[in-house]
Amino acid sequence: MKQVVIFGTGQLAQVAAFYFDHDSDYEVSAFTVDKQYIEDDTFMGKPVVAMEDVDRIYPPSGFSMFIAIGYSGMNTNRESKFFWAKEKGYCLVSYVSSKATVWPEIISENCFILEDNTIQPYVNIGNNVTLWSGNHIGHHTSIGDNTFITSHVVVSGNVTVGKNCFLGVNSTFRDAISVADFTLIGAGCYISKSIVEPESAYTVSPAVLHKKKSIDLL
Repeated sequence: MKQVVIFGTGQLAQVAAFYFDHDSDYEVSAFTVDKQYIEDDTFMGKPVVAMEDVDRIYPPSGFSMFIAIGYSGMNTNRESKFFWAKEKGYCLVSYVSSKATVWPEIISENCFILEDNTIQPYVNIGNNVTLWSGNHIGHHTSIGDNTFITSHVVVSGNVTVGKNCFLGVNSTFRDAISVADFTLIGAGCYISKSIVEPESAYTVSPAVLHKKKSIDLL
């Protein structure tokens, strides 16, 4: 099998390793992080090496890499490690679940697409994009680099999502709109028109505690 080194030792890296080992042509060989963040020399039974040494121990000629970092800093932390790995010469692989419905359109490097995603024809997914489980990405839609889409997000047809965006759980986007770079969309938002201002943040009111007890209501 082909060999991959995962950048990260957090829960996302653990999840990524599970998917690569159980549902891909890749076998996880090792993990790597910044030297200052190494807490143990193994993770999930595999070696953990410093990123400062990884290309010497696991060279790009024999190993690919996957950056398993979340959405912190509006995805800029994952983005910086993506470019670091590219500069080192690594091929950055993508994982696409066998349980996702994906037509053979453009899916770029270091993408993480989990089960039950529906990606319709004529969709373009940029580099370093995460689609957690259960999303709908409509036809002729473009998802910009470094964007993180959580779960059960509905993106209608002909939508353009900019780079480094975050789309919260159960958010919905009507057709034929665009979303500016670095936009944060909170859980449950409905976006009905284009967002033109970069770094915008949209949220909805959270649930409120009812005055009565649950047993008095049902």
